[in-house]
Amino acid sequence: MTRRLKTLPSFALFASMMLVVASGCGGSEPLTVPVDEQFGHRFDGVAPDGRETQLITEPESGTEYFYYPAVYDTVHIRPEPIAESDLHRVEVLIKGSFPDSCTDLHSIEQTRIEHLINMDLEMRRPKGVVCASVMRPYRFYVILDGDYEIGHYTLKLNKRANTFVIESPESD
Repeated sequence: MTRRLKTLPSFALFASMMLVVASGCGGSEPLTVPVDEQFGHRFDGVAPDGRETQLITEPESGTEYFYYPAVYDTVHIRPEPIAESDLHRVEVLIKGSFPDSCTDLHSIEQTRIEHLINMDLEMRRPKGVVCASVMRPYRFYVILDGDYEIGHYTLKLNKRANTFVIESPESD
Protein backbone atom coordinates (compact mmCIF):
# COMPACT_ATOMS: atom_id res chain seq x y z
CA MET A 1 0.00 0.00 0.00
CA THR A 2 2.88 2.37 0.66
CA ARG A 3 4.24 1.77 -2.82
CA ARG A 4 0.86 2.64 -4.40
CA LEU A 5 0.69 5.99 -2.56
CA LYS A 6 4.14 6.94 -3.87
CA THR A 7 3.19 5.99 -7.45
CA LEU A 8 -0.06 7.97 -7.48
CA PRO A 9 1.58 11.38 -6.78
CA SER A 10 4.26 10.65 -9.41
CA PHE A 11 1.59 9.79 -11.98
CA ALA A 12 -0.42 12.93 -11.07
CA LEU A 13 2.70 15.08 -11.47
CA PHE A 14 3.47 13.50 -14.87
CA ALA A 15 -0.15 13.95 -16.06
CA SER A 16 -0.17 17.60 -14.94
CA MET A 17 3.07 18.28 -16.82
CA MET A 18 1.65 16.68 -19.98
CA LEU A 19 -1.48 18.86 -19.75
CA VAL A 20 0.67 21.99 -19.49
CA VAL A 21 2.75 20.95 -22.50
CA ALA A 22 -0.35 20.03 -24.54
CA SER A 23 -2.12 23.30 -23.72
CA GLY A 24 0.92 25.25 -24.89
CA CYS A 25 0.81 23.48 -28.25
CA GLY A 26 -2.85 24.34 -28.83
CA GLY A 27 -2.31 28.06 -28.31
CA SER A 28 0.20 28.49 -31.13
CA GLU A 29 -2.37 27.84 -33.90
CA PRO A 30 -3.87 31.03 -35.36
CA LEU A 31 -7.63 31.28 -35.02
CA THR A 32 -9.23 30.87 -38.45
CA VAL A 33 -12.40 32.87 -39.02
CA PRO A 34 -14.64 31.70 -41.89
CA VAL A 35 -14.77 34.28 -44.70
CA ASP A 36 -18.51 34.80 -44.23
CA GLU A 37 -17.76 35.97 -40.67
CA GLN A 38 -14.93 38.37 -41.62
CA PHE A 39 -15.69 42.09 -41.57
CA GLY A 40 -15.00 43.63 -44.98
CA HIS A 41 -14.59 40.37 -46.91
CA ARG A 42 -16.75 40.33 -50.03
CA PHE A 43 -17.20 38.19 -53.10
CA ASP A 44 -17.82 39.96 -56.40
CA GLY A 45 -19.99 38.04 -58.85
CA VAL A 46 -20.70 34.45 -57.89
CA ALA A 47 -19.19 33.15 -54.64
CA PRO A 48 -17.92 29.57 -54.17
CA ASP A 49 -21.26 28.69 -52.52
CA GLY A 50 -23.06 29.56 -55.79
CA ARG A 51 -24.67 32.75 -54.47
CA GLU A 52 -24.41 35.84 -56.64
CA THR A 53 -23.59 39.13 -54.93
CA GLN A 54 -26.48 41.57 -55.39
CA LEU A 55 -26.67 45.34 -55.26
CA ILE A 56 -29.77 47.46 -54.95
CA THR A 57 -30.45 49.04 -58.34
CA GLU A 58 -32.98 51.54 -59.60
CA PRO A 59 -36.13 49.98 -61.08
CA GLU A 60 -36.75 50.38 -64.81
CA SER A 61 -38.80 53.48 -65.49
CA GLY A 62 -42.26 52.84 -66.89
CA THR A 63 -42.44 49.35 -65.35
CA GLU A 64 -44.88 48.56 -62.55
CA TYR A 65 -43.74 46.25 -59.76
CA PHE A 66 -44.99 44.10 -56.93
CA TYR A 67 -43.03 44.67 -53.70
CA TYR A 68 -42.38 42.01 -51.03
CA PRO A 69 -40.21 41.53 -47.95
CA ALA A 70 -37.01 39.87 -49.17
CA VAL A 71 -36.74 36.14 -48.61
CA TYR A 72 -33.52 35.16 -46.84
CA ASP A 73 -31.97 32.11 -45.17
CA THR A 74 -28.99 33.32 -43.20
CA VAL A 75 -27.67 36.49 -41.59
CA HIS A 76 -23.98 36.92 -40.73
CA ILE A 77 -23.39 39.93 -38.48
CA ARG A 78 -19.75 40.95 -38.76
CA PRO A 79 -18.46 43.58 -36.30
CA GLU A 80 -15.26 45.41 -37.14
CA PRO A 81 -12.58 43.42 -35.29
CA ILE A 82 -10.20 46.26 -34.44
CA ALA A 83 -11.23 49.87 -34.07
CA GLU A 84 -9.13 52.89 -33.20
CA SER A 85 -11.66 53.75 -30.50
CA ASP A 86 -14.33 51.93 -28.52
CA LEU A 87 -16.74 52.50 -31.43
CA HIS A 88 -17.04 49.83 -34.10
CA ARG A 89 -18.69 49.59 -37.50
CA VAL A 90 -20.86 46.56 -38.21
CA GLU A 91 -21.40 44.82 -41.53
CA VAL A 92 -24.21 42.38 -42.30
CA LEU A 93 -24.10 39.61 -44.90
CA ILE A 94 -27.57 38.42 -45.89
CA LYS A 95 -27.98 35.18 -47.84
CA GLY A 96 -31.21 34.22 -49.53
CA SER A 97 -32.79 33.06 -52.78
CA PHE A 98 -35.01 34.79 -55.29
CA PRO A 99 -37.97 32.64 -56.40
CA ASP A 100 -37.65 33.43 -60.11
CA SER A 101 -35.55 35.03 -62.84
CA CYS A 102 -37.22 38.49 -62.58
CA THR A 103 -37.09 39.30 -58.87
CA ASP A 104 -34.42 41.72 -57.60
CA LEU A 105 -33.62 43.56 -54.39
CA HIS A 106 -35.43 46.88 -54.24
CA SER A 107 -34.60 48.76 -51.03
CA ILE A 108 -33.24 48.59 -47.52
CA GLU A 109 -34.31 50.79 -44.62
CA GLN A 110 -32.61 51.01 -41.22
CA THR A 111 -33.71 52.53 -37.93
CA ARG A 112 -31.91 52.29 -34.62
CA ILE A 113 -33.01 52.89 -31.06
CA GLU A 114 -30.11 52.29 -28.66
CA HIS A 115 -29.28 48.56 -28.93
CA LEU A 116 -32.16 47.62 -31.26
CA ILE A 117 -31.71 47.92 -35.02
CA ASN A 118 -34.71 47.44 -37.31
CA MET A 119 -33.94 46.72 -40.93
CA ASP A 120 -36.42 46.11 -43.74
CA LEU A 121 -35.09 44.53 -46.94
CA GLU A 122 -37.52 44.59 -49.83
CA MET A 123 -37.52 42.89 -53.23
CA ARG A 124 -39.48 43.69 -56.37
CA ARG A 125 -40.96 41.70 -59.24
CA PRO A 126 -42.34 43.25 -62.46
CA LYS A 127 -46.12 43.08 -62.91
CA GLY A 128 -47.54 41.24 -65.94
CA VAL A 129 -44.28 39.53 -66.85
CA VAL A 130 -43.77 35.78 -67.21
CA CYS A 131 -40.62 34.78 -65.32
CA ALA A 132 -38.74 31.49 -65.30
CA SER A 133 -39.39 29.71 -62.01
CA VAL A 134 -35.81 29.16 -60.87
CA MET A 135 -34.20 29.61 -57.47
CA ARG A 136 -31.50 32.29 -57.66
CA PRO A 137 -29.31 32.22 -54.55
CA TYR A 138 -27.94 35.62 -53.59
CA ARG A 139 -25.75 37.37 -51.06
CA PHE A 140 -26.16 41.02 -50.07
CA TYR A 141 -23.77 43.11 -47.98
CA VAL A 142 -24.77 46.19 -45.98
CA ILE A 143 -22.96 48.34 -43.41
CA LEU A 144 -25.19 49.27 -40.48
CA ASP A 145 -25.64 53.01 -39.97
CA GLY A 146 -23.68 54.54 -37.09
CA ASP A 147 -21.02 53.27 -34.74
CA TYR A 148 -21.46 50.60 -32.09
CA GLU A 149 -19.90 50.52 -28.64
CA ILE A 150 -19.13 47.39 -26.64
CA GLY A 151 -22.34 45.60 -25.69
CA HIS A 152 -25.20 43.33 -26.76
CA TYR A 153 -27.45 44.23 -29.71
CA THR A 154 -30.49 42.90 -31.55
CA LEU A 155 -30.89 43.27 -35.30
CA LYS A 156 -34.43 42.68 -36.55
CA LEU A 157 -34.31 41.95 -40.27
CA ASN A 158 -37.82 41.83 -41.74
CA LYS A 159 -39.07 41.30 -38.17
CA ARG A 160 -36.79 38.27 -37.47
CA ALA A 161 -34.45 38.86 -34.52
CA ASN A 162 -30.70 38.22 -34.69
CA THR A 163 -28.46 39.03 -31.73
CA PHE A 164 -24.82 40.03 -31.75
CA VAL A 165 -22.16 41.28 -29.34
CA ILE A 166 -19.46 43.91 -29.74
CA GLU A 167 -16.65 42.67 -27.52
CA SER A 168 -13.71 44.44 -25.99
CA PRO A 169 -10.38 43.56 -27.67
CA GLU A 170 -9.14 42.49 -24.22
CA SER A 171 -11.86 39.78 -24.02
CA ASP A 172 -10.20 37.73 -26.81
